[in-house]
Amino acid sequence: MPSHKIAIIVGSLRKDSLNLKVAKSICAFAENLDCTIVEIGDLPLFNQDLEGTPPAAWVRFRQDIRAADGVLFVTPEYNRGIPGVLKNAIDVGSRPYGQSVFFKKPGAIVSASPGMIGGFGANHQVRQACVFLDMPVMQHPEAYLGQVSDASFDEGGCLKDGDLKDLIRKLSEAFHDWVDVIIRARAALA
Repeated sequence: MPSHKIAIIVGSLRKDSLNLKVAKSICAFAENLDCTIVEIGDLPLFNQDLEGTPPAAWVRFRQDIRAADGVLFVTPEYNRGIPGVLKNAIDVGSRPYGQSVFFKKPGAIVSASPGMIGGFGANHQVRQACVFLDMPVMQHPEAYLGQVSDASFDEGGCLKDGDLKDLIRKLSEAFHDWVDVIIRARAALA
């Protein structure tokens, strides 16, 4: 199986974020995914006036996403929606118009929350943005991880053995296969 380079965008800036821990667990468990967590906390707010001389953080972010074979969004839910920092990253990557770094890039979305519904609202808002960005997003398995807490992780920050860890392993395998399908389909159409 070929390995695929995956950019992971985490929608939380907190140092001990549950979603950052989920992202790191995905990286640790993914056998055929070369994962990199792409920094978004330093991205200036999107302002089209800055496009003439884009901030260095925008340039770096766009290059990181462009270099990846696929993008995995891992996000919490704030007030039944997408965190502002993640929305800003999506906006920065989607511009300038017609030069989106997300265009045709295979994606997947994981949302994790201490709450019961696992970030369902944020997950679907990211999915809606991906549809507009023309990103083929993996449909199954869906990943709304509910009742996630610090107790779900070991001292190293990786998921402990159990159903959640098993789901993350299945998700990483499915995402590898999804990226592979999209890459092969694009090659066949070229």
